[in-house]
Amino acid sequence: MDIFLSTMDRKQIIQLPIVPASFKIPSPVNNEVFTTINQGDIKLLGRRGLKSLTIDSFFPSKVYPFSRNNKYFGWEYYEIIEGWIDKRMPIRLIMSNTPINMLVTIENFEPGLQDGSGDVYYSLALSEFKEIILETKKVK
Repeated sequence: MDIFLSTMDRKQIIQLPIVPASFKIPSPVNNEVFTTINQGDIKLLGRRGLKSLTIDSFFPSKVYPFSRNNKYFGWEYYEIIEGWIDKRMPIRLIMSNTPINMLVTIENFEPGLQDGSGDVYYSLALSEFKEIILETKKVK
């Protein structure tokens, strides 16, 4: 499996060089519970909430044989992701060999150093972004 992040127009694409060992993508549902006088608690089934995930990995500072991509190194990835945050635009997340292909927003990005290798360890929190589609109606 490979993980790609890109701008919506796909002019800038990065492949994460180190794929995390595991991750989960919660898919919440906005159900609501109400207390009634006669029936006690009842549940109203709601619509699907926004999916989210956090990727914890690192950007290598040098070539490793297990790295999936050597186009950028360490802090270059940081500059790209920070640029996307500054543009305030959703990005596309694609995970090969899975059905995951969705627009997301960057909710939190925490890069840092930890072992003296120069590799940039990071935590990247992403949340699903749904485009707002407005219907137009003609006024008679």
